[in-house]
Amino acid sequence: MTSFALSLFYLLPAITLVAAASWAGFTFAPGGGDPWDGGLAELAGDVLGMLVVLPAVAVLLARLACRVQRHRLGTVFGIVETAPPDPLAPDGRWPRLWRFLFGREAWSMVVYTTAAGLHGLLFGGVAVVLVVSGTAMAIGALFGTVFILAQGQPSDLAGPLAQVVLGPLVALVGLKLAPYAVTTEVALHRALLFDAPEVRMRRRLSHVQDSRLRMVDAAEAERRRIERDLHDGAQQRLLALTLTLTRARARVGSDPGAALELITEAQRESREVMEDLREVARGLHPRVLTDRGLPAALPVAAGRSPVPAKVEVDLDGRPSARAEGVAYYVVCEALTNAAKHSGAGRVTVSARRVGAGRGGDLLRVAVTDDGAGGADPESGSGLYGLWDRVDAVDGVLTVHSPAGEGTVLTADIPWEA
Repeated sequence: MTSFALSLFYLLPAITLVAAASWAGFTFAPGGGDPWDGGLAELAGDVLGMLVVLPAVAVLLARLACRVQRHRLGTVFGIVETAPPDPLAPDGRWPRLWRFLFGREAWSMVVYTTAAGLHGLLFGGVAVVLVVSGTAMAIGALFGTVFILAQGQPSDLAGPLAQVVLGPLVALVGLKLAPYAVTTEVALHRALLFDAPEVRMRRRLSHVQDSRLRMVDAAEAERRRIERDLHDGAQQRLLALTLTLTRARARVGSDPGAALELITEAQRESREVMEDLREVARGLHPRVLTDRGLPAALPVAAGRSPVPAKVEVDLDGRPSARAEGVAYYVVCEALTNAAKHSGAGRVTVSARRVGAGRGGDLLRVAVTDDGAGGADPESGSGLYGLWDRVDAVDGVLTVHSPAGEGTVLTADIPWEA
């Protein structure tokens, strides 16, 4: 009943536009009279009122109807979604007003409300008519039966008795149709309000803007990490190595034994510098990944993990270089998180190729640990950064981490990302 009543309100914008178009047709159609009979001022006023004001009123009614639809979806059906802002909206007051009244979104809302109104009028109207007519038929036939019995003419009971039986059946059909009408109404409103092409595009643009800002922040944080590690680690060790070699050079002539000891110390320091540089390069694109792919690079990453890690790779071919880089980054960060936060005793890393139908194949990378679980992307554990990196190539990152049952991190990356 509510859908049927609201459908009349949803159709008001379309009715308003039909009225404006009908006036224009009758006024300016050939043989419809001279529109200049009342003078220029009267014609200008009529045109302003019928072709500007009425369409603006129709748009405002459509926007109000869409707001009612969103409110009803949220309060009655629990479907809530904030309308994404338009990232390309004009900044000026008058351009915004024009776009609000006569922009593409405004006319789209008129179409949406018209479709919703026709749906409610058709499906809701059929259900209401069946229920009302069936109930009225049964009640009327019941009174008719009483009247016939009172008149003492039982031979005329066949028709009223049939209507007494048929009326509730008709009403029952209407009641059975009502849930389907509501279900299709909700599906229609969701498709029109939340899944329309322009809404999806706005959501995508807003998502890209947020993701871009987070990626810039992540790149800046990575740059500062490398700079800090080089300054505090490798640079200091190189300075110590230089001083050791200077001391060895000064003692070569006077004390060759001491010079040899200093050279041996310099060799040890050079190895430590190499280890520092490898640590700085952690998470970057390694040479082995470029040359030999994930089957060779993932065991190297697992070997550097302080937690024992098992690697299982089943790839028939190599994905794109971008997909390999994202997968390697995910594995490295997941291993680091497992070592720092999970308290795991063992980690399993797997990589395989899976089919995804028309969307193309996927590179599925999974990192499973037997730690404490309870990983939360919002807790600052690094999972949000992983999600950004995977999402940048239209991949999907899922985390299953019940408390006390370990963590399974899965990244589905397009094979040709």
